[in-house]
Amino acid sequence: MTGLSSKPSYLRVAGIAKSFGDVAALKDVSLSVNEGEFVCFLGPSGCGKTTLLRVIAGLEPQDAGRIERGGRDISSLPAAQRDFGIVFQSYALFPNLTVAGNVAYGLSRRGLGRAGIAARVDELLDMVGLPGIGGRYPAQLSGGQQQRVALVRALAPAPGLLLLDEPLSALDARVRVRLRQQIKALQRRLGVTTIMVTHDQEEALTLADRIAVMNHGAIEQAGTPLEIYRRPASRFVADFVGVMNVLDATADGGTARVGARTLRLSDGTAQSGPVHLCIRPEDIVVRGVGAATVNAVSARIETLEFTGPFFRATLRLDGGDATLVADLSANDVSDLTLAAGQPITVVLPPDRLRLYPRET
Repeated sequence: MTGLSSKPSYLRVAGIAKSFGDVAALKDVSLSVNEGEFVCFLGPSGCGKTTLLRVIAGLEPQDAGRIERGGRDISSLPAAQRDFGIVFQSYALFPNLTVAGNVAYGLSRRGLGRAGIAARVDELLDMVGLPGIGGRYPAQLSGGQQQRVALVRALAPAPGLLLLDEPLSALDARVRVRLRQQIKALQRRLGVTTIMVTHDQEEALTLADRIAVMNHGAIEQAGTPLEIYRRPASRFVADFVGVMNVLDATADGGTARVGARTLRLSDGTAQSGPVHLCIRPEDIVVRGVGAATVNAVSARIETLEFTGPFFRATLRLDGGDATLVADLSANDVSDLTLAAGQPITVVLPPDRLRLYPRET
């Protein structure tokens, strides 16, 4: 992973491998995380993201590879000496301790004294919008409140690294949105280097400074959210992050043939042979389109569904079985009086088309 800022690398893993029996969970994984960054490991279930997090934490020994923090090799250090706080999906609060007792749990050996510990607990609870609940027990809290308590408990000892293992996946959608906003604000305020595991692309895109997209135990692509979304490095990343239209095509230098149509590609595209031609639904243009416009394509609207923020149209291209999904604004639909069943001409802008090799 390349850095976004001038801050020094805080964490570096190199050549990490881990197997469980005959199953390779991690395959030669290498990355670096800058000090103060928020990095998300994103991928489907079983891709290795949680295993990588546990290896970094020292909760799972790696079979090969090296882990450095601030240039120091910590590969063999036990978890207790790795200076991290961790938050799990299951909250893992002590049910017999009050909220204050849970948050203060890791502070008893910090030499703060009773008054100092109480002040630190109050400060952290206030940061996450939970003032005055120190005397309650976890069972008296909602799921969102419990997760915020788990978060500040992890942050209480001021760790150098915060690890979040799908901390929001058990919560309903509205609570998840509020909590991720609070997590981001708190991480920015404290400046703590943070790694979060998630399978939720929206979480990764909104929270992360950088995203590592994982598949089959390896990192397929690492970059900023905009890089991952706009310039996916592989067909897997293109499919996994966001919605992507995929058409079978044959590339020939600066053009690609889809059925009877020849589409122009952006300057510098030099692939040849069978490819998957991909475009995001929101990149399909319906305004200011004429038959002579570059990459104009005739189609028919099969379905037009109102989703709230936009209309999603399914378009069947003329002269074949290929279909495209296009996301259209309410203004587009109203101004152009679009409806299911009618013909339409759309444009596939050359700079929005992506190509990936296709096996024949």
